[in-house]
Amino acid sequence: MLRRTSPLDRVASGILLLTLIARLGALAGIHLPYSTFLGFLSFLSIIYLVVRLIPWFRTQVMWPLRNRLIVAYVFIAVVPVILLLSMAGVAMYGLYLQLGAHLLHDDLQNHVDAISADTEALIGAVRQEIAKGTSAQDESLLSKPDVARLIAAEKTENPELRVYLNRGTHLIEKKGDGHRFAGLVEWNEKPLIACAMEEESPGDAVTVLVTEPVNSNFLDSLSSQLGPIQLIFLRPANGKANFNFSFNGRDYVPGEQVSSRRRTLPPPKNFMDVRVAGASTIELAHLEEDKIQASSAILASFSLRPSAVNQELLTSVGDVGPLLVAVLVGAAIIFLVIEITALITGVVLTRTITSSVGDLYEATLYVRRGDFAKRVRVRQRDQLGALGESFNEMTSSISELIDEQRQRQRLENEISIAREVQSQLFPQTLPSLPGLQLGAICRPARVVSGDYYDFIKTGPDRLGIALADISGKGIFAALLMASLQAALRSTAMLDGEGGTADLVSKLNRHVFRNTSDDRYATFFYAVYDERARTLTYTNAGHLAPFFICDGSVQELEEGGTVVGLFEEFPFTQGVIKVGPGSLLVLFSDGLTEPENVYGEEFGRQRVRAEILRQINLAPQRLAENLIASAEQWAGSPEQADDITVVVARMG
Repeated sequence: MLRRTSPLDRVASGILLLTLIARLGALAGIHLPYSTFLGFLSFLSIIYLVVRLIPWFRTQVMWPLRNRLIVAYVFIAVVPVILLLSMAGVAMYGLYLQLGAHLLHDDLQNHVDAISADTEALIGAVRQEIAKGTSAQDESLLSKPDVARLIAAEKTENPELRVYLNRGTHLIEKKGDGHRFAGLVEWNEKPLIACAMEEESPGDAVTVLVTEPVNSNFLDSLSSQLGPIQLIFLRPANGKANFNFSFNGRDYVPGEQVSSRRRTLPPPKNFMDVRVAGASTIELAHLEEDKIQASSAILASFSLRPSAVNQELLTSVGDVGPLLVAVLVGAAIIFLVIEITALITGVVLTRTITSSVGDLYEATLYVRRGDFAKRVRVRQRDQLGALGESFNEMTSSISELIDEQRQRQRLENEISIAREVQSQLFPQTLPSLPGLQLGAICRPARVVSGDYYDFIKTGPDRLGIALADISGKGIFAALLMASLQAALRSTAMLDGEGGTADLVSKLNRHVFRNTSDDRYATFFYAVYDERARTLTYTNAGHLAPFFICDGSVQELEEGGTVVGLFEEFPFTQGVIKVGPGSLLVLFSDGLTEPENVYGEEFGRQRVRAEILRQINLAPQRLAENLIASAEQWAGSPEQADDITVVVARMG
């Protein structure tokens, strides 16, 4: 197997092995250098190996039906569970991000509340000093003994606390609730926690502002279970920065960064106790009065362990917390056992199915070699057993099927020969006559056709045009068509000067005497006399052709009933004058009967409209377009009947 691998395969496998070692080391608290870059390389290696293994997996592993069914069961039963677990993991990750941001905001709010309490105490002390007669604008207010003593006490707990007199009034007016403001502010591009309170005095109002810088010591003092915290100060972008942050439709550029120093992430308690990294944004007000309308923010990033957050959350339910965890673990174990049981059941059923299929496959190999004595062993009385019995019955009768196939092949060969013979009965070349252009197409619905057309030259200036539609289809109609062709040609050549009605009468007697009572044919015969410029015709029950001359359309209906039904019938003939550019179009009912999806036939009127629309085309092209129009109407090239079209342009 190693000899069949390429050097690139070995490199990809080595990268995956190193990634696995790095992951195990991370779980043990050992962090290897370049682990992020190694993770990216492992992702590319996985994609490469998957692409390389697909052909081998398809040809080797997935060849047996058993393996295919097992893979199908895995996709049906296991993959959805994995997807659900993955979705749950993503949801839990997002939940812990929300919880982490909530804890961070709670810590900041606690500090804001503490500063507010300090400010409230200071404003009370200032109020007492003002009541003693000190001016509200006197900067020495903060130096008065009671006020100074209170400030010193507060700085003992928070050495970085700063107190200002009569500053931050604009924060109360713009961002506060009328008498106070408490929150995060920006001063000299540095974040602070500030609280400003205003006290109305008899002479003038006084404002006390208390601030605390948001620095590393401040972040280390946060009491939540969060790990390392980093704050990035975001200033409004001036449009020239190379890198911008966008929040709520505003662009910012990163500025000063503040990181915690003593906060550490506790080690994982289990393999599911992964490191969760998150971020949150906090909008800042401006302590400078001239920047109050500007917008600044802080991007706070943090990390946490789910176990630490869970411990903090479960303290709210007391002793019920461990019980809830036990219930969740028990439910997970039960679901896992059910999933494994379902998978094992599917594999066992697969083996039962594929054993029978394997026997059938082995038996087909014997049949392929011509050994029809092979029988399948029937193991059980179920549908697979019935399939095996059916296979045994099939192999026992396979010889008969082969004989029938040979007979069918001989019949198809005979039909093919009949088609070749029939094709010789149609005119091989179109006759030429001065002032006459011809076109003809016969498209059979089956191998052989029951339609027949012919051109018979009965004199130097006379041409007979015939079109017949034999009742029925298939071989019998083709044989009757051959008999009709022979009788027509012999009669027309022996009596070329006779009328069309007399010729059709003779054909009628021939068909009646030589066929059964249920056999007949519709027949149209016309003789074009180029010298006399006349067209003599007889229509024996055929669809009336269209004769177009000088823009008028005439339907040629003169004649009688179909040939072959009655031994004697008085057929008549019609004679029409042929003008310059006259057009004669003959067609069988296969052209008018195609139906569209609504069951509506193509019909004679649409045939007539197509002829008039394309009247200037050459006869052969016109015949082809008429058939194409009928097929387009039907929406399918499949024919229900033979289609024959003959077009003659005369004069």
